[in-house]
Amino acid sequence: MSYYPQFSEPFRRFLSEAAGKQFVVVGHQRPDGDCVGSQVALCRMLRTRGIDAVCMSQNPVPRRIKFLVGDTPFLYRDALVHDGRVAIFTDCADHNRAGDKVRQLYDEVFASFDHHISNSGFAQHNFVDKESAATAEILGGLFFDHDLQIDVTIAQALYTGIMTDTNQFRISSTSERVFFLCAKLVSLGASPAWAGVEIYERESSGKLKLLQHYLGSLRFECSGRLCLGVLPNGIFEQVGAMVEDTEGLVDYARAIEGVDIGVLIEERTGVIKASLRAKSPAFRMDTVAAKFDGGGHASAAGLNCSDSLSSFYSKLVAALAQRLAEVDTIAKKWD
Repeated sequence: MSYYPQFSEPFRRFLSEAAGKQFVVVGHQRPDGDCVGSQVALCRMLRTRGIDAVCMSQNPVPRRIKFLVGDTPFLYRDALVHDGRVAIFTDCADHNRAGDKVRQLYDEVFASFDHHISNSGFAQHNFVDKESAATAEILGGLFFDHDLQIDVTIAQALYTGIMTDTNQFRISSTSERVFFLCAKLVSLGASPAWAGVEIYERESSGKLKLLQHYLGSLRFECSGRLCLGVLPNGIFEQVGAMVEDTEGLVDYARAIEGVDIGVLIEERTGVIKASLRAKSPAFRMDTVAAKFDGGGHASAAGLNCSDSLSSFYSKLVAALAQRLAEVDTIAKKWD
């Protein structure tokens, strides 16, 4: 069985051209399980082939996914210097997602492995499959297709990346291929139980306080089809939480019966960040986020912009209300 036949020859060329080079495997800002899992897996695969590779991130690996790293070399923002290495980007929809300093250091990208619908291909070698549920799924399929060495750490990294980006195998892009790949990764040593405990059963008290505040801020718009919550500037220091503790909060808004789109808005000094989550890919959250210079997936997207909270809130609600109306119009045509 070939998982990604369309990438067979391009990936062979990638491996051939990679020989003798030194690589830095880059992930996006505020990395999640798929990002770190993909970085770890790709970096370790290259190293098993005798290729010098390290991982790089503008932000530290979050507490709950540090278990994926093992002895994989990681560099962070304060230690970032261009030492002649060639950049490979993982799980980045575009060049900007890696962060300003990383982009400044590596303005040319040798390869990109990604599954975001908004990725237009910004590297020399692009392995972008927008139907895949996770970047780790693409890498796992390529590794198996080419009989590459997969140690226990690689297997765990890939499994966890897939598990987290499928929201525990619940999103619409969770395919038969996902389960075939995960079964093979488990056979090679990946532990679903370990991933589950580390990711979902190590919540900090700060995150629970953050969740309490977020739930208390929820507001409904568009006859209850939109649900938005706000984390105001200074809330992290107030409750003793970290930025990484926002992971998963927006899902509480989306999970409410009758809600089509859930939103988390974070107010920071001089910037607003928003996470958008829809129950159906038909709502194309990536194109809504693009109106604010953001991007992502059809059902999950994010953005950053310089605006006041009140101004941004009204603009976002208007954009989402328009999208709901557009989807309703299309649905009526099919009735």
